[in-house]
Amino acid sequence: MTTYRNALDGYDAVHGFRMEGEGEVSFPRGRMRLSSRRPAEEGQAANIVFWCPEEFGPDLRVSWSFWPLVEPGLAIAFVSARGHGDRDLFDPSLAPRTGPYEQYHSGDLDCYHVSYFRRRWPEERRFHTCNLRRSHGFHLVAQGADPIPDVADADGPYRVTVQVLRGRVGVDVDGLPLLDWQDDGSLGPALTGGKVGFRQMAPLVAEYADLEVVPL
Repeated sequence: MTTYRNALDGYDAVHGFRMEGEGEVSFPRGRMRLSSRRPAEEGQAANIVFWCPEEFGPDLRVSWSFWPLVEPGLAIAFVSARGHGDRDLFDPSLAPRTGPYEQYHSGDLDCYHVSYFRRRWPEERRFHTCNLRRSHGFHLVAQGADPIPDVADADGPYRVTVQVLRGRVGVDVDGLPLLDWQDDGSLGPALTGGKVGFRQMAPLVAEYADLEVVPL
C-alpha cells in the first residue's frame, strides 16, 4: 500500500466519500467544512459521520489538520473500521447507519475511535480529555489530556495524528503525545485495517485539510 494524501480542498477531493446522517460539506476557505443540517436539539439524530472510501492496511499513521469553528460539539475520528465478520464497512448486509452514536459503538462494526475535541456537554467543557474507545462495544480503553483550545482561543490548524502499529494505538496533536494504548486482544483480536471516518456531534462546525495515511 502506498501513502494516501488528500488535500480535502474541494468537492472533487471528496468524490466517493460517504455521509451518514444529514450533514453538509462545503469548502468556503478551500478546506473541508462539516456541519449538520439538523438542529442539535434533535440529539443523536443530528450527528454525522463522513467516511473516506479507501481501504487501509493494519498498520498505519493517519493525520489531518483540524480547525474548530463553532461549539459546543464533539469531534471523533474512526480508524480501522470494518463490519463484523471482516466485511467491508459499506457491505449492504450491515445495518444502515444514520449518525446516532450507538450504531457505531454497539452496532455491527469494529473500529478504534478517538474523541479528540470534546465540548458537547458541561462536564466535557469543564475538564478537557481525549478518549480512545474500541468497538464493538462502548469500551473506554485509554484517556489523555485534550490540548486544543476552545473556539474563542483556537488558532488552527491543529495537526491530529492517530497511529496503529501491531495493535498499539497512539494519538498526538501537533506532536504532543496524548495517549498510548496496547490492544492486548482481551476485547477480541487487534483490528487489522479498514476505513477512516470523521464524526461530529451537532452543533459543532469544523474544518479539515491535508488528510494523510501512511502505511507502517
